Amino acid sequence: MSQLPETHFLMKELNLRRTHITLHPDRARVLARPFYPTNDDRAIRICSQVMALGESEVHALLKQVQAEFGERHLKIREFLRRRFEQVKQFLRGGQKLSEERQLLIGAYFTHEYSFEAAALFNPSVVLHPDQSDLPSGSLRFILSLRATGEGHISSITFRTGFLDAHNNITINEPTRYNLEPAQVPNASYEKSLFDRKLKELGLMGDLSRQIMQGLGKSFTLDELRASLSIAVKQIQARDQESEAAARKILTLAQSNYAVQFPPDSRLSERVLFPVTPSQSNGIEDARFVLFENEDGSKTYYATYTAYDGKFILPQFIETPDFLHFKFITLNGRAVQNKGMALFPRKIKGRYVMLGRQDYENIFVMFSEDLHFWQTTQPVLKPAFPWEFIQLGNCGSPIETEAGWLVLSHGVGAMRKYCIGAFLLDRNDPTKVIGRLREPLIKPDENEREGYVPNVVYSCGSLIHNGQLIIPYAMSDYATTFATLALDEVLGAMEYLAV
Repeated sequence: MSQLPETHFLMKELNLRRTHITLHPDRARVLARPFYPTNDDRAIRICSQVMALGESEVHALLKQVQAEFGERHLKIREFLRRRFEQVKQFLRGGQKLSEERQLLIGAYFTHEYSFEAAALFNPSVVLHPDQSDLPSGSLRFILSLRATGEGHISSITFRTGFLDAHNNITINEPTRYNLEPAQVPNASYEKSLFDRKLKELGLMGDLSRQIMQGLGKSFTLDELRASLSIAVKQIQARDQESEAAARKILTLAQSNYAVQFPPDSRLSERVLFPVTPSQSNGIEDARFVLFENEDGSKTYYATYTAYDGKFILPQFIETPDFLHFKFITLNGRAVQNKGMALFPRKIKGRYVMLGRQDYENIFVMFSEDLHFWQTTQPVLKPAFPWEFIQLGNCGSPIETEAGWLVLSHGVGAMRKYCIGAFLLDRNDPTKVIGRLREPLIKPDENEREGYVPNVVYSCGSLIHNGQLIIPYAMSDYATTFATLALDEVLGAMEYLAV
């Protein structure tokens, strides 16, 4: 682990420019979401009560729902129709319903959720896939944000913006509408990969082997369920241990899923909301990166923290276009703690990732496979007072001629968070070749009050026209930007002999 020598070096004050842009949480941004009664009996009673209404009452009530909520959501009738299809099992069989009554029943099983009512923070920024029709020297970007609402449930929301030739930042106004993606029907699983994940999780026993034998080289979730049902009958696996294994196998499959948004939706309308048990309390702190594959093609990846209310688990997102998203489970001994960040390309034929497996220091990991991470190597530990409690990254490393620039966060006295930086060797990222002794950004008086006081934090930055563009959160509440010259950052580094 590289360590700076004891010196009395004083870092020159950097010409950091804070912008006047602030993205505040907006409680008027709402999603139409399924409402689930606490038990089936309640659902049956609700349906019975709606069925007892006369058609004139149904018409009047539905008209009222449409007047109150129709302008707040895109295609609200389609959503209510889908909800009816999902709950019609609670009706007595053979009943013929008018379309209005179906929609009204759907409305009784729907509610609004203000997904960024509490906070809009922890941003990351990447190049937009569409860089057409821009003035010379300009750049279009996508900003991902952690949105937090009632119950501290976190989701991912997006904004788009521009950087002009002089690095002035413009954020496009989001639309008033918001929507969740649809699950990709009949998404397939690769048998060899799924089999390896089962082994990693210690789930490869008689039951799982029997299940896998009944599947082809690729399979769907429905095919997995069918094979599981057959395997349970064939080996008469009715004990608690086998039932627990069956649940875990299904949970693994459900945690690896694909979704897609309508092609005509705008990026600011799209919300990635938790849908799996491991995410039930949040999709937290997505660190997006534009990854260059060895054949020259590019893919967007994001590491994020899945939180179920008790446990955290680093996971992965893949998207080619921000319309189609795959959620992927990560496996291996190194998949621990928060804040994993993928390098934007392979190094010497291997994927590389930063992490903080011990809650304190920064580690680097290498892997032949994006899904599996086994070994870690410590590269940086707290050395200065503003980071004595812990270190972590503030997004994926940025490649420069001088090395891999990594923005970091350090936690000091009174759990005050600051943003710093260090430099890794381009060919060997286990080597720290430079480090700032003082933070780039400390929370000032305008930034220290919020959901979690005294915190500045980022999940990813970029370089444009020689400037480092840093979006960052203010005390886990709102988001702003700062810029400064890359040369200044690199010039302020205290360099180490490698």
